[in-house]
This record gives sequence, structure tokens and C-alpha cells, in this order.
Amino acid sequence: MVEQKWIALSNTTLGQLVATINTSIIIVALPPVFRGIHLNPLLPDSFPYLLWIIMSYMIVVSVLLLTIGKLSDIFGRVRLFNLGFLIFTMGSILLYLTPNTGDIGALEIILFRIIQAVGGSFIMANSFALITDNFKESERGFAISINSLASVSGVSIGIVVGGVLSVIYWRDIFLLSVPLGIFGTAWSYLKLKETSPRKKQKIDVMGNVLMAAGLISLLIGVTYGITPYKQSTMGWTNPMVILSLIIGTLLIAFFILWEGKTESPMLNIHLFRNRTFAIGSFTAFISAMGMMGLLYMLTLLFQGVWLPLHGYSFSITPLWAGIYMLPLTVTMGIFGIIAGRLADRSGAKWLVIFGLLLSGVSLFILSFLSYNFLYYKMMILLILFGIGYAFFNSPNIASVMSTVPPQERGSASGTLNNMRNTGYVASMGIFFSILIAGISTTLPSAITSALNSAGASSLDKMVSNMPPTVAIFGSFLGINPIPSFIPNGINLPASTISIIEGNTWFSEVFSGPFMSSLDVVLFFASGITIIAALISILRKDRRYEDSLEAIERTKKESENNSNKLDNHGKL
Repeated sequence: MVEQKWIALSNTTLGQLVATINTSIIIVALPPVFRGIHLNPLLPDSFPYLLWIIMSYMIVVSVLLLTIGKLSDIFGRVRLFNLGFLIFTMGSILLYLTPNTGDIGALEIILFRIIQAVGGSFIMANSFALITDNFKESERGFAISINSLASVSGVSIGIVVGGVLSVIYWRDIFLLSVPLGIFGTAWSYLKLKETSPRKKQKIDVMGNVLMAAGLISLLIGVTYGITPYKQSTMGWTNPMVILSLIIGTLLIAFFILWEGKTESPMLNIHLFRNRTFAIGSFTAFISAMGMMGLLYMLTLLFQGVWLPLHGYSFSITPLWAGIYMLPLTVTMGIFGIIAGRLADRSGAKWLVIFGLLLSGVSLFILSFLSYNFLYYKMMILLILFGIGYAFFNSPNIASVMSTVPPQERGSASGTLNNMRNTGYVASMGIFFSILIAGISTTLPSAITSALNSAGASSLDKMVSNMPPTVAIFGSFLGINPIPSFIPNGINLPASTISIIEGNTWFSEVFSGPFMSSLDVVLFFASGITIIAALISILRKDRRYEDSLEAIERTKKESENNSNKLDNHGKL
């Protein structure tokens, strides 16, 4: 008979794996997807679809995690976890069956991704809480390291699997989740048992509305902030973006005030009075932003620069980019388990600090690599970052969840996952803003110089005005954007056109502006990660049970002292 704790671990690990695979599997498969629904991803009208197909899943997950975490404390974590698997599977089936093409087809994919994300939110919000419920403290770090390995690996696995399946047939990237979802749904409904205490309280309707509206407004502002607006390379001056950010900030502020006053808060603000919970949640946000931002930047570096310059055609760069990033995933997996075991034995604080420092230093060293680096140097730095992330992630989750009362673990799990997923979304807005700002100042002159050298100066006005977002996302998708800017019937030698539209010309032109901007991104990521490590020195990890014991011991000592004084007075 399989113990319930192993059933819980297998269910939640499978759930985290399929849920996180779908945060990234779409990225490398977008060119085949757009071809399948007959849309050009580089056209201005298609750009919002491109962003929302990528971002809708992560945004919905970020918005719902807190709400679902609280609902799980009220109605039962297993019940909502099971429901999540079912909804996720239905969304995957709908995505595979996407019936229409063109704009309607793109909207359908976004809608079905949202349905899939709702299910993923139920899964993610409850995974850490279910493990914490079913494993004793001495085994919790190891169990969470297995689960967090699945969530971290899922992002990298999604890139590789998306590259493979999209080459076969674009709908297959959605089909992958169907058998896994069906199995997970059946396994959880049949075997997973409710062990968590229920917390009887009313649903915080106002808190849910304020939080959801605030996060949606903020994330919409961030998403459209990196979208070109009129003559500007980005949309931060767009009145809609400014208004979205202001409204979102105000709503989140009202949400915090409301949660501190209402009788049945969705988010117990007092959790953040716990120093470990507050610091652990904040550093989880920073670390997730650094990790996802690094994956975005490496995808760009490999697909847009390094692989084409090493003879790989653009059509297969998404696949090979995922393969070359595997050392990062493998290292996170191996050292995540080791870190979990160490945290069980010796505590999390110094493991967390070491992990953040190592991640920050490796990001800093990465900024000194040239565009034509030797791969073994990149591999060493990926391994170092993977070790750092592993030593932070599993111990941090285990220690944070161990400081929370059992009846509030659903809310705490949702909060922790919310911080991580919000970090994923923020990384795209912040990192790409820095990247776009840098490239926009240097790419036009680099294109002009390269066109003159190639004897194609007549294309200067047409090609040098290419928006930096097109250059970046063209590279991100493994697409050479140059052909889309060259009109038919242009009077140039065929050999010149062949060079410009070939595999290496654009990558060589793009490499200089990209690498100079990438350095700034990596400096920023390194800086905030090291700051998070320094803040972690203030952690004071202590199990919730130990806190209760300390309180009871203090009460008893106080009562004993009081009795002694009374007895002394009587004498």
C-alpha cells in the first residue's frame, strides 16, 4: 500500500510539471502556430496576439493564485487540486481542437490558454500546501525539492519539447498535456485524500475583486509597456499604459488596507509580520524574475545570435536553444534535491543566502561573455547559476511553509506561488524594456553600416527603421525578420539578397547592439539578486510548531513565577 505522502508528492509533482511546461512550450512553437492559423507574427497587427498568447497564461495564474489558495483553506485543498487538473485537461483539449484561423483563431488560442491557466492555478496554489500537510518537518525539504524541481524543470522542458513537437505538427504542443492531464485527474480523484484542516470563514468578495483588478491592471500596463506606441519603440508613454499602472497601484494599495480591516481576509496580512515569510516571499519574487529573465535572454542569445553564427538554420534554432540550456535544468534538479536534504538537516537560512549570492555572481560573470563565446564557458556559468537557484529555491519554500499555521497553508502556498509567477511576468516587462531601450539606440546605425558594406544601401530606409521589438521577437522566435522588410522586385543582385536574407548576416548585425544591451540587463539582474541575498541575512527561520512550543513554555514559566510569588507572600 503506497503511503499517502508519496501519493501527494507524485500528484503534485506531475501537476507542477504539466502546469509549468505550458508557461514556456508556446514560446518556441509560435512560428508554426502562427503559420497554422495563417498569421504573420511580425506584422504590427499580430504583435498583440503574440504577446497575449505568451503572457495570458502567466497573467491569469498570477491573478488567481491568492484567491484559490484562500478558497482551498475553506473548501479543502484536495478538492480544488482535483478540480484544477480537470479544468487544465479540458483547456488542453480545446487548444488542440482550435477550430478557426486568422484573428479569430488567435483569440481562441488566447481564450483556451486562459482556461488552461485557471486549471494550472488550482494545481500550483495547492502543491506546496499538500506536501507540507503530508510530510513531517524532517522530510519536508526533500519533498519540496522534488516538487520545485518539476516546476523549475517544466519551464526548460517546455522549450525543448515545444521545439520538437512544433516541427512535427503545431497542434501537438497542446496534445502533450492531454494524456498527462487525464492521468493526473484520474490519479488524484482516486487516490489523493484530504488531510488538511478546514478554516470556516466567509469568502472575501471585496478583497478578491480589488486584488484581481489591481493585478490585471498592473500586468496589462507592463505587457503593453513593451509594445510599440505611435513613433515610440515602447509604450510607456501610452496614456492607457500610464493609467493602467496608476489604477493597478491604487487598487493594490486599497486591497492591502482592506485586508487589514476585514474579518475574513483573503490574504492574512499578519503572515507578513513573520520575518521569514515576508523575506522568503520577496526573495522568491526576485529569484523568479532573475531565472525567467535569464531564460528569455538566453533564448534570444542562442536563437538570434550564437546558433545562426554556428551554422544552425533559423528553423531549428528553437530546438537547439532548449538543448544547449539543458545543463541549467539538470543542475537545478540534482542540486535541488541535495539542497532539500541539507535544509532538512541544518536549516535553510545560509543555504538560501549562498544560493542567491552564487546566482548573482554567475549573472555578473555572464555579462563578460562575447557574442561568439566558447560553449564550455557558457555551460560552466549555467551550472553555477543552476546550483545557486537550487540552493535557494527548495530550502526557501520549505522554511517559509514550515512557519505557517496548518489552517493557512493554502493561502501561504498561493501567496508564494503568486510572488514567483508575478516575478515571471515582471521579468518580461522589466528585462525587455531595458533591452529594447538599449537596442533602439544602436541597431539602426548597425543596420545602415552593414547594408552599405553589403552593397545594399538602397534598402537603408526600409530596413534600418525596423522596430527593435521586431528584431528582438524575430530572434526570440527563431525568425530572420529581414525578408519581411524587403519589397518584391527590388533591383539588387540576387547574391546580395541571398546574403542579407541568409542565416548569418542579420545575426552578425544584431549581435553588437544586443550584447551591449544584454550586459545592462545582466548587471541589473545580478544586482537585485545580490541585494536579495543581503536581505536574507535578516531571516529568522523557525517552525510554526516550535513557535507554539516557545509560547506555551513562556506561559508556563510565567504561571510558575506567579505561583512562587503568591506562595512567598503567603509565607
